[in-house]
Amino acid sequence: MKQYISIGLALIAGFGLGFSIDALHAQGKPVYVVAEIEVSNVEAYMKEYQPKAQALIEKNGGRLIAASLKAQALEGQAPKRVALQQWESMEKVNAWYNSKEYKENRKIGDKHAKFRLYAVEGR
Repeated sequence: MKQYISIGLALIAGFGLGFSIDALHAQGKPVYVVAEIEVSNVEAYMKEYQPKAQALIEKNGGRLIAASLKAQALEGQAPKRVALQQWESMEKVNAWYNSKEYKENRKIGDKHAKFRLYAVEGR
């Protein structure tokens, strides 16, 4: 009987350890934010919006890893401007996106551009 209890406890402990490792592994996945931007007033966008937008990304733990004034379409139509950000977690992305500072700066950005943003969890 003791042998069955020992085996049962070992199975439960193993399951718990496996679950914990999976949870830790999931937390370590980077998150990428893709921004497709169609700018209507380039000069105002570059002066009034972009510097603060980049500063807020860095301040909140994100990192701009790619930006292009002209993306190359491989299929379909490419947006005029693309930016790719890397973040530690979806929680950090949501904290940045829902912050008061981002929303205030975005009001400025919306005067000069149309945005399409989405977050994708990495591997």
